[in-house]
Amino acid sequence: MEINWLATVLAVVAGMAVAVAWYSKKGFGIVWWKLTGITPEESKKASGRNMVQLLIANGVTALGLAAGIGIASAATGDDSVGLALLVGLVAWLTFSATTLLQHNAFELKPPKLTLINSGYQLVLFLAMTLVIGLL
Repeated sequence: MEINWLATVLAVVAGMAVAVAWYSKKGFGIVWWKLTGITPEESKKASGRNMVQLLIANGVTALGLAAGIGIASAATGDDSVGLALLVGLVAWLTFSATTLLQHNAFELKPPKLTLINSGYQLVLFLAMTLVIGLL
């Protein structure tokens, strides 16, 4: 299994772009703030630390997806973009969506918040695997 490091780094960049767009005022930011009870001012104060954490998390996610794509490609002999996207979809469904659903249900978070955050994770995983699959 080989990991394309350039693709992995570019996947992190794509992931950061998805996060910024998804939680912006033009995206779901305003609804997200209302559902979480976090104010835009509180978000802004924590943004430096949170962006570092996001960068690290996206780096680990991109690396994991690149490894998963590499393993799936080696196992099937298929190195298509479609396989990469399938790996992203399966990873999101089996790890991210199910975990978020469990936590949010027991923490009594609004279903709409679960949909916003889970939708973000789906778009994140697909954007990252698309970049990795194309390169």
